Amino acid sequence: MRFDRLIRVRRPIRRRAHRAATILVAVSVLGCIEATDAETPVPSAATFVDLPEPRHGGDVAVEQALAMRRSIRQYADTPLSLAGLAQLAWSAQGITDSAGHRTSPSAGALYPLELYVVAGEVLGLEAGIYRYVPAGHRLVRHTDGDARGAVARAALQQSWIADAPAILVLAGVTERTAGKYGNRAPRFVHIEVGHAAQNVYLQAEALGLGTCIVGGFDNVQLKRVLALREAEAPLAILPVGTPR
Repeated sequence: MRFDRLIRVRRPIRRRAHRAATILVAVSVLGCIEATDAETPVPSAATFVDLPEPRHGGDVAVEQALAMRRSIRQYADTPLSLAGLAQLAWSAQGITDSAGHRTSPSAGALYPLELYVVAGEVLGLEAGIYRYVPAGHRLVRHTDGDARGAVARAALQQSWIADAPAILVLAGVTERTAGKYGNRAPRFVHIEVGHAAQNVYLQAEALGLGTCIVGGFDNVQLKRVLALREAEAPLAILPVGTPR
């Protein structure tokens, strides 16, 4: 009788454990589905620009790029090629495998960064502000017109920024990371900006280009210039061009 009672007691426990495990799995699956949606939705009427495929090999070794890397603030009056811009964008946030992993590491593979391109003198690309879409390796037009001067003014009047043929701006959507990491999310997002910026530095060096990360800017003014969404915050400016 005692053995029968023991079995009757254990069965409900097993059923409760099974229900708890089912709920846990369901939550985990939903969390994974949400985490994979890392990119900002693209409007159905958006104008896309297909970019040249990124190269996965070059003439400059990683060690050489590390040794030669410098912050460049003076640029020649030379347009940037579309292939060069494509390679820089890929180095910052490009997708590298079928699972959706990117060139820069991200906490929980949540990818909170958005990459904007402020194009002024890029061969084959009209002046304007574009957002890089890692899926498909392409740009989507965000706003029209040359905004390099406006970005320089928002960056505390650092006029040299406007001399670069293109300006990359890294923005962050902290909410993507906060869902999993809570109040540690801002720290992780800022770390990821450093990863992406260093990638741009090294890729620029390998292409014979130069860049300089800029953190001094008016957040509200730069956000207005870039027409960022409410959830997006500008985090770093990276002008790119041929060193003078």
